[in-house]
Amino acid sequence: MFPQDIQRLAQQIVATASERGLMLATAESCTGGLVAAALTAVPGSSAALDRGFVTYSNAAKMQMLDVPEDTLARHGAVSEATARAMAT
Repeated sequence: MFPQDIQRLAQQIVATASERGLMLATAESCTGGLVAAALTAVPGSSAALDRGFVTYSNAAKMQMLDVPEDTLARHGAVSEATARAMAT
């Protein structure tokens, strides 16, 4: 389904999170959920993946991820500032 390098990276992420007792959440926009899909393709990923958000619209970014409206207005939806706000 995914290229081998993506599969390996997803496996590493799931394994590391599991080993450290961490739960993962994804916040995606332009990727449309592909990061979460790669992680959920890893057997046993439910031990490390809690949830995923696909927030394509600005409204969704503000409502679901608390991205400040000012950040979107100043920098746009596809920007480092917005990506950082989504991650936070």
